[in-house]
Amino acid sequence: MTRAGSLEHVLKEAKAAGISRVISRDPSAKFPAPDGISVIRVSADAGSDTAAWVEITGSKDMDKAVEASKEGHAFVVVQPANWKIIPLENLIADFHRNGKRIYAYMHTKPEMEMAFSILEKGVDGIVAPAESLTAAAEVLSRLKKEELYSLSAAKITRVVDVGTGERACIDTASQLSLGEGLLIGSRASFFFLVHSETVPSEYIPTREFRVNAGAIHSYVLGEGEKTRYLAELKAADKVLTVDKDGESRQVVIGRVKIERRPLIMIEAEAGGDKGTVMLQNAETIRLVRPDGSPVSVTEIRPGDEILVHVTHNKARHFGGEVDEYILER
Repeated sequence: MTRAGSLEHVLKEAKAAGISRVISRDPSAKFPAPDGISVIRVSADAGSDTAAWVEITGSKDMDKAVEASKEGHAFVVVQPANWKIIPLENLIADFHRNGKRIYAYMHTKPEMEMAFSILEKGVDGIVAPAESLTAAAEVLSRLKKEELYSLSAAKITRVVDVGTGERACIDTASQLSLGEGLLIGSRASFFFLVHSETVPSEYIPTREFRVNAGAIHSYVLGEGEKTRYLAELKAADKVLTVDKDGESRQVVIGRVKIERRPLIMIEAEAGGDKGTVMLQNAETIRLVRPDGSPVSVTEIRPGDEILVHVTHNKARHFGGEVDEYILER
């Protein structure tokens, strides 16, 4: 966070937003330095330290940033004159290989999110001007948030062949793992962990990017416990995948396929709450057992147990939770 007004004032505002470090520099000093590298003072809860600040205008400046990382600074801040992904990728890879810390100077929320996502590791931190404090706080809040969904065992109470309807396949731009899928349900308070198509089959190849998520009326649970209807999802939207341990990550949708298929309705009960999900009736569509193993919907019977996420009868308005009476059947 660069200086704006008094250092004490900015530090107070930053700490209120969960940001504990403030960078101060002498406004009368030439910045960046003639050689492209400035040494700056970092103020934090633990005291103060120094960091190197390097303006990146070409490949030689990238070499300067790497050399600066060897000078005993807490970290190196890189400020490319014209942001490009590849130089930052190369610097992140080099710094991480050598156990050094790299920060990036960013103004906007999309820039900050991009910097944290590069090479799946991202930069170690962001430096932002004081006027970008709100954007930085929003990004920090999302990164610090423990996206862990509580999953519990639910007992299957009914399995019903309901005939033909439209179902949605969610094809993501990410490779999904065994035990990972989407939280889907017909009721706003009860979600089934629908497994990705990552299990080998004798008849069709795996589709590691796909979750055959179910009937188009269904809710998919996302970040902040907000829901979307499967029918309204489209390419470039984002959804949260959840694994058997409740850990989640955000992925981009590359395609949504809606097709008419035979459907099966599965009802389950957990802790006195009941919920249903309507899925394609096919061997490759799976839910998840309490031990984390996938089970085909064609094999599920009343009395079996599967993993669900229950939100205890919260109503929804445009996907968000509201405190009002609602009855879904």
